[in-house]
Amino acid sequence: MSSIQNPSLSTVETVPADLQRLAEAISNLPSEQAVQLAPLIDAVIESTCRRRRILTLVQDALGQLRLDMKYLMFDLEATRRERDDYHAKLEEFEN
Repeated sequence: MSSIQNPSLSTVETVPADLQRLAEAISNLPSEQAVQLAPLIDAVIESTCRRRRILTLVQDALGQLRLDMKYLMFDLEATRRERDDYHAKLEEFEN
């Protein structure tokens, strides 16, 4: 029944408490039932951890996108100011 303790997980805290309790309850079942349920709980734990990793990646990507948008907006405003300054200088030069 050691398959419930997934060695690929860095810490036990990455698995939600309810899944930890479920895995513990399954490990306390009679051997025949525990063997049948162990792969299922392992798959649930693995998919939960994968979803958390994906969510973290998406949150990081959104944070980076927000920062990039701020830089782009700043650059756009600076470009507009430069354009307006050049237009003003051009009009001044033409007069």
